Amino acid sequence: MKKLLFFAGIMLLAVSCGKQKITFESLLLEMTDREEIARYPDPEYSLRQFSSYDRATVSPGDSTWFANWDRSMFIRTDTINGRREYVMMDAEGPGAVVRFWMTFAGENSGKGTMRIYFDNEAEPSIEGTAFEVLSGGLLAGAPLSTSVSDSTEYAHRGHNLYLPLPYAKHCKITYESDNILDPGAKTGGEAAYYNINYRTYPSRTEVVTFSEEELGRSANTLAAVQNTLAERERGLDGLDLERTDIEITIPADDGLVMDMTGSKALRSIRLKLEADNLEQALRTTILELTFDGQRTVWCPVGDFFGTGYQLRYSNTWYSKVEHDGTMEAYWVMPFRENCIIRLLNMGNKEVSVTGGEITTSPWKWDDRSMYFGASWHQYTALHTGQAKTMEGGGGMFDINFVELNGEGVYVGDAITVFNTVYAWWGEGDEKIFVDGEDFPSSIGTGTEDYYGYAWCRPEKFANHPFIAQPDGSGNFWPGYTVNIRYRGLDAIPFRDSLRVDMEMWHWTHAIINYAPVTFWYVLPGGESQVAPDVAGAKAKVALERADIITPVARPSGIEAENMKLESMTGGRFEYQGFLSHLWSGNEQAFWLEGHVGDRLTLSFISEEAGIFRIGAGCTTAPDYGRFRIRFNDNPVPGTFNLYSEEISTLHINLGMQPVRKGKNELTFELAGYSPDGTRGFLGLDYLKIE
Repeated sequence: MKKLLFFAGIMLLAVSCGKQKITFESLLLEMTDREEIARYPDPEYSLRQFSSYDRATVSPGDSTWFANWDRSMFIRTDTINGRREYVMMDAEGPGAVVRFWMTFAGENSGKGTMRIYFDNEAEPSIEGTAFEVLSGGLLAGAPLSTSVSDSTEYAHRGHNLYLPLPYAKHCKITYESDNILDPGAKTGGEAAYYNINYRTYPSRTEVVTFSEEELGRSANTLAAVQNTLAERERGLDGLDLERTDIEITIPADDGLVMDMTGSKALRSIRLKLEADNLEQALRTTILELTFDGQRTVWCPVGDFFGTGYQLRYSNTWYSKVEHDGTMEAYWVMPFRENCIIRLLNMGNKEVSVTGGEITTSPWKWDDRSMYFGASWHQYTALHTGQAKTMEGGGGMFDINFVELNGEGVYVGDAITVFNTVYAWWGEGDEKIFVDGEDFPSSIGTGTEDYYGYAWCRPEKFANHPFIAQPDGSGNFWPGYTVNIRYRGLDAIPFRDSLRVDMEMWHWTHAIINYAPVTFWYVLPGGESQVAPDVAGAKAKVALERADIITPVARPSGIEAENMKLESMTGGRFEYQGFLSHLWSGNEQAFWLEGHVGDRLTLSFISEEAGIFRIGAGCTTAPDYGRFRIRFNDNPVPGTFNLYSEEISTLHINLGMQPVRKGKNELTFELAGYSPDGTRGFLGLDYLKIE
């Protein structure tokens, strides 16, 4: 009788607190409950991250705030039964691991043993190689356990586990590998990079710890959730839907306004644009949403749907972009009384919307219901990076994605980048501050790691529910990149404020366009501090490097880093920016790894034609070679030797040359190596026109 009364008391307490029991199955179901993300979490939780970030990073403004040995950094080393286990995560419960990402470098990397211990048990509940646990199917199949991209070499992929792992009291994750030699892998050996997102619930929350039995008991639910995520079921079946079609041509500087009333929720938005300049229209056509008098969405339509200003296919849980240009979003966006939808054409030409549709359904508003929000802005012609060291220093800085005030949940972001150099642009780490934290509760290991892939790889992946790289062609070369990360169980609640920063850290000096869009929910009164970026939306979109860095020569000449790479028959090319006291503009065009007979052609634009004296400023060094030079169709007499025992510069007189109005080309042919007979580097600092 006492036991029965005790049980009844516990049940009454649970009901009165409005708490539900957290289980492996309940978390799986939460992943596919589209309405749940639009309500403030109950039971409440905090979201934090363990990662291999460089432990030298201590506080904002410190000289090592941008330290970058973001690998093989662990909490400590435990010796268990004679084994040396590196501790990656050690957290008190109740809680749940909700996202686990890793990648590796070095021989036999990732083949060490990962162990996951629950509730202070002496033996691990999960054990296998890191690859087996994360993406090898030990616990589940795709998409909850997978690696990206399929077209990337397996060792260079990001390995992602989205399978929830709840625990009642405690969770510890370790990695055992004889290949790890020291923190940060500074002396070689295996380098392990990791990010682990986990929830922590209030102490009285009942959580059933993950186990093999729980996995088996929930097998049918797991299979159903896997299928729902894989098939991207949109959650519209069985709803009392009201559909509003959109077929309209919007003149320049005009807009479409739709007013919806009642307690409802937007369930889907579908648009397809037609315009003379579609790329510009995807950026200058703005979606604005106002719920119950509170505007929370102001975003270019292309960025809102995860494609930026160039159409790129993707199919995620919350958005889809078809090959024909149809764009869809499936966020649930509730409102209590009124919603005003505006499509604003901020361009200078008309835009047509075809095949557009808005769907709504009834919504029962309660004290957990939140407004959906999306903030966008662009860092236009952003100067990044210069001298870079792993210890920090140089040209790194943090840029802000968004700052939110009030109560709400952060549910994802995407970035659209146009890179202008032949080097990786995203070495920087995310830093997410919740409720005024002095140190970010989420700090990571690199931008590509945050977005689920690894090693700056350019290969596309566009069919995962929560992460995508619809285009990565700008990762190593001048070009366009779009990265997406939507959050499900790894959404971040906040009670007062949230700030999302990203380190801006390019491997060399560059000028880039960088546009983040963020997605979030807030209770009434919550707001974003990102103001509508009208200037950014109206800025000319970059389709080629010349749209950001002009190759037009000044009357006196042009810096080599402003010239365009036209072609090369071999070797590797980049814009190099390290010897700040040697080169004008602190940069040079750099060609390396060529063979005798290979050619490099650079071009520039002249606004006038005529006969001019042409001079080239070249670097000389021990590993530089001998070259023949051609200006347009004219070979320059002689062979030019750029070898010297010391690094210096040499001005080469190319003689009087006919300069065309429009494009002109400068060609270098490798004629011989440096005296060691192995290398023939070329460095061009500037071209003078007199």
